[in-house]
Amino acid sequence: MAMSGAVDLGGLKERAEAERAQAQRAQSQTAAQPGQTPAPAGQPPAAGAGAVLDVTEETFEAEVLNRSMQQLVVIDLWAEWCGPCKQLSPVLERLAGESGGRWVLAKVDVDANPRIAQAFRVQSIPMVVAIVQGQPVTAFNGVRSEAEITQWIDDIFAQVGDVLPGVPDGPAPEPEPEDPRLLAAEAKLNDGDFDGALADYRAIAEAEPENLEAASAARNLEFILRAQAHDPAIVETASPRDVDAQLAAADVLLLSQQPEAAFDRIIDVVRVTAGEERTRARTRLLELFELFDPAEQFVVSARRKLASALY
Repeated sequence: MAMSGAVDLGGLKERAEAERAQAQRAQSQTAAQPGQTPAPAGQPPAAGAGAVLDVTEETFEAEVLNRSMQQLVVIDLWAEWCGPCKQLSPVLERLAGESGGRWVLAKVDVDANPRIAQAFRVQSIPMVVAIVQGQPVTAFNGVRSEAEITQWIDDIFAQVGDVLPGVPDGPAPEPEPEDPRLLAAEAKLNDGDFDGALADYRAIAEAEPENLEAASAARNLEFILRAQAHDPAIVETASPRDVDAQLAAADVLLLSQQPEAAFDRIIDVVRVTAGEERTRARTRLLELFELFDPAEQFVVSARRKLASALY
């Protein structure tokens, strides 16, 4: 998944600048301790040394953005509760340690550093992002094998390695071709063949779960087609205990750019129902959450309300 230009890391940089003076003082104190020799500023670490870093919002600028001007930085976005993360992280750590300083792994706990997760628009973890010269260039979600990760790293160096100091210049990379399947789906969408476009997006997403572009397009198109099929009057006429009617009303409200009202409708259904009806309402609400950045305040607020309604 190409990401260049899609993510703005400026906010994280500004936040880190406020901590820079304190961090520099701490580094100076550490360097002054007996038996420790600081690495030269701006240079990648020696092979195996500092190949894996625990990064926070305060250290993000120095350890990721600044370091990526010299060296490829691979970010591992994880959480303690995430089972797949515990499968992927050891593989990444081992490969980073064996890379000979070719690249460094920056581990980010998304629960402890929500602004970093927000900046990368994290929807699921594990998520792995490659940073070159301060910009994300590609990413993937989910668990991958050691061979797949190695190939992914090699592909990055083949495309952008010539801009990193210490990496030999190579021929200019070929521009990455656009996925013809996505182009075909987009053409159907533009021609008004919405069902055909949706079928194409679903097929790509099912075949390639890591293809976030196809999955996002399918989710959005599914919602739009469903919401447009409802009578807008359902917002006023839906009975409070009619689950189907309330879900339809929520769709109409969301389509009209009223997410808080839409979410509240479904949360009210969760409060007054039980069993299969409550499960249906909860499932629909979680599906609607996926249409938005999880860090959006109205999504965060609705998740809290849902938890309260359930428990």
